[in-house]
Amino acid sequence: MEFSYRFYTNKACKYFPCHAMEGDFNCMFCYCPLYLLDEGCGGNFSYVGGVKDCSNCTIPHRPKGYDYINDRLREEISKRKEANEG
Repeated sequence: MEFSYRFYTNKACKYFPCHAMEGDFNCMFCYCPLYLLDEGCGGNFSYVGGVKDCSNCTIPHRPKGYDYINDRLREEISKRKEANEG
């Protein structure tokens, strides 16, 4: 499969599916790399007892989630690099 490094589904996982959603389900980012970004992650999250709850977010599991997450990480790295240089 072309671009298989961007998308795979692990139906053998005991937590699959971890989110209720229709369509293709991407397990590539089982744990979202954007979790540490508060408002800047772009996902549908809330805080429960002071802990970020991402159970209503499906960005990492969508077919285009890989590209979205990597673009956001590049943006964040650029911002931090500029802040450190300036």
